[in-house]
Amino acid sequence: MDVELRHLRALAAIAEAGTVTAAAARLHMTQPALSRTLAQLEARVGVGLVDRSSRHLELTEAGRTLLGHGRAILAHLDAALADTRAVDRPLRLGYTCAVLGQQTVPLLRTWRQAHPHAPLEVVRQDNSTAGLATGDTDVAVLRTVPADPRIRTEALYTEDRVAALPDDHPLAGHDRVRLADLTSDPALPLALWPDTGTASVDLWPPEQRPHRTIEVRNVDEWLNLIATGSAFGVGAAGTAESHGHPGVRFVPVADAPATTVYLACPAHATHPRTEEFLAAVREVVSA
Repeated sequence: MDVELRHLRALAAIAEAGTVTAAAARLHMTQPALSRTLAQLEARVGVGLVDRSSRHLELTEAGRTLLGHGRAILAHLDAALADTRAVDRPLRLGYTCAVLGQQTVPLLRTWRQAHPHAPLEVVRQDNSTAGLATGDTDVAVLRTVPADPRIRTEALYTEDRVAALPDDHPLAGHDRVRLADLTSDPALPLALWPDTGTASVDLWPPEQRPHRTIEVRNVDEWLNLIATGSAFGVGAAGTAESHGHPGVRFVPVADAPATTVYLACPAHATHPRTEEFLAAVREVVSA
């Protein structure tokens, strides 16, 4: 019995479209050609698959049985082809403000050495999922948990907080500062990027909160605003390790709670090497 994929696709199209005419249009073939394909399929399986007693075609019980198996076969084939194509493209690692701080370079080098034929592309995406929700990345390092059920996250480690100050600010030369020190100047607002940043006015008790805030869209705007003396910021240590800026000084904040670094990926992997890469990240972090 020589049943081909085109036969299964024809049966599926007829079941979904309800008529041979509509199914033929969906498959970009003529109605007579589709009718011949269906007849070939019925001849090869030896039973009738479509009830032709009414204008709206219905599958017979045998047709419904074959359709269920046929859809599974086609779905497995589509998944196999998607995985095959994905092997030929880089695995895309997304981030917003930083990857793994000082552990970023060890991760990239370890992956390249262990997987020389599996390229890795590091992509900055200025949104809450670092490109996972839009399919622009396959894995991401985040510092907030996205409210998207399609994305699974796991905590990797915690980072200390740092203050980002203009390099001529009176506190810029200190070894460490406290949250209350940062809001002692009422003229200097707090720079925030709401979608991806880890800081908010909630870090301070109500009586010590910044007098004003300014919202930015990404880490570049954040750094430039601070460098010009227009604001101060609070970020994770990984941001300081990844984004040196000539006009900005990063100073540890003694009394700010640590922030968590998360490893995230879609619930349904978009690259066949996703699990291998997740394991590589865990190994580098735990070393």
